[in-house]
Amino acid sequence: MKIAVFAYSRQGCRMARKIMLLFPQDDIRPYTMERFAEEGFQTIGRPAQPFYGEIFNWADTLIFVGSCGIAVREIAPHVRDKRTDPAVVCIDELGRFAVSLLSGHIGGANETAAKIAAELHATPVITTATDINNKFSVDAWAAKNGFVIDNMHRAKMVSAAILEQAVPLVSDFAVTTDTPNGVVFGDGGELGICISYLKKEPFEQTLRLIPQILHIGIGCRRGTPAAVIHEAIQTVLAQHKVDIRAVKSAASIDLKSDEEGLWEYCKDNGISPVFYSAAELLQVRGEFTPSAFVQSVTGVDNVCERAALMGADELIVKKTAINGVTVAVAAEKLEVRFE
Repeated sequence: MKIAVFAYSRQGCRMARKIMLLFPQDDIRPYTMERFAEEGFQTIGRPAQPFYGEIFNWADTLIFVGSCGIAVREIAPHVRDKRTDPAVVCIDELGRFAVSLLSGHIGGANETAAKIAAELHATPVITTATDINNKFSVDAWAAKNGFVIDNMHRAKMVSAAILEQAVPLVSDFAVTTDTPNGVVFGDGGELGICISYLKKEPFEQTLRLIPQILHIGIGCRRGTPAAVIHEAIQTVLAQHKVDIRAVKSAASIDLKSDEEGLWEYCKDNGISPVFYSAAELLQVRGEFTPSAFVQSVTGVDNVCERAALMGADELIVKKTAINGVTVAVAAEKLEVRFE
């Protein structure tokens, strides 16, 4: 995690050092006023807006040691969207209160404020309604567990509804814990939550939480353009109602590691490309769709299915060929836990 810490007095710098000790594995950049400069701290730049703007875009978490007013004034020009804004936490210089100020759920400010408060024996100040009412926070849970929130408007609808009544849940995966406070199992109604990598709407208003557990295996002819790869993958996913946002990686044989079209497709879609040797692919166990031609060129009877399964557990879409591109999809095993 990338953390920026700001202190505005000598006492604030001492408190900042205590806070930094709580995050030994993280990339931390401490800043203070020029007149309080001391070893290890960078100088808070001027003019303020571009200085804080650059750090706002860099950091995952901003920690202000000082008044909430200072923090609010400095971040105000840069606040955009709860899905992308960093967590912002404010601690007074004596360490009495740790305030979650921005991105409490998705950004993790609530969790960070609670951690700091526990370590410093301070009082955590958490004001989000679901937290203070001990109700399930769908956006915080999704962010913590790596699920994509399909629709932020519906996430807000769920957060509001859960304060008044239990919200139903449908999960395509085994739930191995009790449901959290405010959530019950149910398969229909006006508003509900669905955990799935499929495009499905079991409720009139469905909030889909999408686990990123899918791996696409790809084979292609030499020099295949990105647009052709894109069309083939989109067609296969649409045929099986699979959401592209559930895809974690795109995999192929290392002979394709210099394919510009494949790299371009992955970059355009924010997907990590992975390449395996023929020897690695041959170690994958299972029944695959064989091709004598692919065997003669690569030394492997099937590239896309084996590549998809390298990082997964179950083949959910077998080899499909479209315009010289072969596509397969595999899924990691998933258990849903509410803890």
